[in-house]
Amino acid sequence: MKKEGYFSSGEFAKMANITKKTLRYYDEKNIFKPSFVSKSGARFYSNEDFGRIQQILLLKYLGFSLKDIKEMVVEGKEYHQWDKFLEIQYKLVEDRIEQLRLVSDSILDALEKLKKRQDIDCSQMLNIIHLTRTEASLKNQYRNASNISARIQLHTRFSKNKKGWFTWIYERLNLRNGMNILEVGCGDGALWKGLNIPEKISLTLTDISEGMIRDVRKVFGEDRKYLRLLSCDCQAVPFEDNTFDLVVANHVLFYCRDVEKACREIYRVLKPGGRVIAATYGKHHMEEINRLVLGFDERIVLSSQCLYERFGKENGGSILEKMFKEVRWEEYEDSLCVNEPEPLISYILSCHGNQNEYIIDCYNEFKDYVKKKMQPFFYITKEAGIFSGKK
Repeated sequence: MKKEGYFSSGEFAKMANITKKTLRYYDEKNIFKPSFVSKSGARFYSNEDFGRIQQILLLKYLGFSLKDIKEMVVEGKEYHQWDKFLEIQYKLVEDRIEQLRLVSDSILDALEKLKKRQDIDCSQMLNIIHLTRTEASLKNQYRNASNISARIQLHTRFSKNKKGWFTWIYERLNLRNGMNILEVGCGDGALWKGLNIPEKISLTLTDISEGMIRDVRKVFGEDRKYLRLLSCDCQAVPFEDNTFDLVVANHVLFYCRDVEKACREIYRVLKPGGRVIAATYGKHHMEEINRLVLGFDERIVLSSQCLYERFGKENGGSILEKMFKEVRWEEYEDSLCVNEPEPLISYILSCHGNQNEYIIDCYNEFKDYVKKKMQPFFYITKEAGIFSGKK
């Protein structure tokens, strides 16, 4: 008997324009399961399931493997998160269109030269090949955007300090007219969104991810005269010595292969008397989350390395003092009180560890485990702040 408010597998497959065999295969591979299974084994699907299958089909169309999709869509089990996923996927589609347009232009140019019996530059053909290999960059961009979104959402919704991290940092930049500013590792440009930038400010935003720079360009537009965007590694910034009045490195130095080299680059491009603002965290930051996942499965490691050991509250000052003067630490007073499991799980899945290996196949079990630990809320320590110093 059909369950009220649900679609049979045949009806659902027809709505999604796929076969029942595909639905069964996704179920067997734990990629997409029905919302209800009867005692007789009949599968039934809801309207929310239709949104989820569209996400899977879109990612498949964009070139992702089913293994990748399995990791990507596990967070999408909660319907209220769909605005976040749709925004990310919209950006992915736009980027795919942009990349294919570049490929199209390159091929047309090559065809025109062939018609005119002109030689084709080999580097141009290599460029076409490079442009068509978009899957890896799309995959990284999706994960970067998803991870950043999950982290910001958790802090925005559950932080006790309502001023907000970005507002707190911005106030400490002490901007004034005529300043030349560089941010390395700008991500999606969140520090500068919605702010009234002082007049005659020159702002340069850089990030190692070209996808992130494209996102910033879309948010800020092309007509901001004060804004310059560039994809580069902060260990080798392409600027002259003594260029900037201020360099901002917001939670980025601990990702560098050579932290001191990145600091030397920052020192080099700063003007005499210029300032560096470097954000990081301490060893107690979010420590309750590590204990939470280890209680579920002791094999889980949320990060292959403790980033604070590379550049953190405990050692960041000594690293900067090798180059800068008047180095001091200022802490952002805050903590999290989380009373919903889904945002916390999204944050956990966004970490740079092996958690997907042990959580994805038992998502509901993990969700129930987190719910039990959240009575009435789950408290999380925050230990983050900024180092400042002068050249």
